[in-house]
Amino acid sequence: MDFSFSDEQTLLQESIARFVANEYAFEARQRIIKGPQGYDTANWATFAELGWLALTFSEEEGGFGWGSVATMILAEQFGKGLIVEPFVATVILAGGVLRHAGSKAQKEAILPGIVDGSRLGALAYVEPQGRFNLADLVTTGTAKGEDYLLNGHKAVVLNGPSADFLVVSARTGGAQRDTEGVSLFLVEAKASGITRRDYPTVDGLRASEIMFENTPGQLIGEAGGGLAVLQQVIDEATLAIGAEAVGCMEVLYKATVEYCKTREQFGQPIGKFQVLQHRMVDMFMEYEQAKSLMFMAAMRLDEGYGPQAQKAVSAFKVQVGKSGRFVGQQAIQLHGGMGMTEELNVGHYFKRLTVIDTMFGNVDYHLKRFGAL
Repeated sequence: MDFSFSDEQTLLQESIARFVANEYAFEARQRIIKGPQGYDTANWATFAELGWLALTFSEEEGGFGWGSVATMILAEQFGKGLIVEPFVATVILAGGVLRHAGSKAQKEAILPGIVDGSRLGALAYVEPQGRFNLADLVTTGTAKGEDYLLNGHKAVVLNGPSADFLVVSARTGGAQRDTEGVSLFLVEAKASGITRRDYPTVDGLRASEIMFENTPGQLIGEAGGGLAVLQQVIDEATLAIGAEAVGCMEVLYKATVEYCKTREQFGQPIGKFQVLQHRMVDMFMEYEQAKSLMFMAAMRLDEGYGPQAQKAVSAFKVQVGKSGRFVGQQAIQLHGGMGMTEELNVGHYFKRLTVIDTMFGNVDYHLKRFGAL
């Protein structure tokens, strides 16, 4: 397989890398996550100005239509800087549902605002009892005229505090775990009947618990046919956060190698000790395995969504979970007591890797899914 990038993809990668290096130092990120919004509006405006928010949308939708490989390139560089701006929540998750299933009127109302950075979104699909089963829904949607009324509770809604609109999964038919009867709805964040509890996550992002009580929502796509759309969007987001994890792992193994070259013990750098050299080689190999499966997953998704793409995404997520844990733990241990401090970035990368391991299905879930496929 040819893993080389085109000229346009290379320019995209270089532009994001420059932004991360020049504008997103660790100290700047720490200031951002302590702010009231949890992200920088100026950075978000820059993302829109540079066209990064338009990459996945088609030309008819006001974007570039560059596909999953472009998302992968973007997310990997974001991972290196631990970017906290809500790219995945707005563009990949909420925007992805509208891109795949939204009506022409819904797309015209929402997508231009995503592309120009003026509208933020969130996908409310997780429920407390649901674990990783997207069809395990207690939230209901009841038809009333042209709209529906939503009732239920959604948990860990990423970017919930800042979202202007929500995409909500709810059951319009069938039993609690039936694959049929799952529908998707477009809801304004300030709609009636919404109660929200906001909180920071362990990796520096923001999320919400959201309760709906007779909240009006507009159906997206066909009633009862939302599960397939939701699964595709989750797989596309899994590629994005997995690529972000690969970026995190690259920073961690390189930082560990540099530290071991300078940290002295017994009169010589600890990097000269053979047992530590073996550990660093193992870190590099884990990173490379994850990166190879990242390329595979991105190309399979660009070839067309189906069982082969699903298998590639699950294989990638399994490797990210295993490799991320190993690389993170070794980086913490080889940095010694420093690795546990808030002032050093190593621990923050490990926190992000730990959260990514559980997002959209952990290692056990994706192993079972890969076997079933």
